[in-house]
Amino acid sequence: MAEDNKIGEKIRQVRERKEMSVEELAKASGNSVELIESLEDGSYIPSMTPLFKIARALGVRLGTFLDDMPQTGPFLVKSGQSEEVIHFTGSISNLEESTLDLYSLAYGKGDRHMEPFIVDLHPKSADKYELSSHEGEEFIYVMGGEIELCYGQEKYVLGTGDSIYYDSVIPHDLHAYQKDARILAVVYAPL
Repeated sequence: MAEDNKIGEKIRQVRERKEMSVEELAKASGNSVELIESLEDGSYIPSMTPLFKIARALGVRLGTFLDDMPQTGPFLVKSGQSEEVIHFTGSISNLEESTLDLYSLAYGKGDRHMEPFIVDLHPKSADKYELSSHEGEEFIYVMGGEIELCYGQEKYVLGTGDSIYYDSVIPHDLHAYQKDARILAVVYAPL
């Protein structure tokens, strides 16, 4: 599945354009050199948290890694059929199993400040979830199935038609609750 990820190549391009070494990016983003190298060579299915930190360290918005052919006008996706799918582990430590398939709804809009996605969530095999945080806010609308949001010390189970809006700076983990689910997620991460 890592061969489908174009994110690593874009990170490498931005890093090289900024004349940063892998070691400098790792230090600036609070990630390991091994993680950066694995991301760039495509052998790592990323989670969102390291990507937010890498984007901040490079001085770009998260969408820079998702952009294909940026445009400044409106960007249209018909019937939620995004051509861009990105696979994420949903976990920092498990680098092999995709539990989130993100379909970007704005991959072609270069000047955006929000990241809207349709996300297919697949159940994780772990009973314990790794909470992570990043600057910004998230809005989640459940389109089908059920999800669980671990948010600080609280847990919320949401079903079809439910929504939640929260600050991403609070440690959190969002995952499918028992079986596959589908959500609309809008993520805002300030630069």
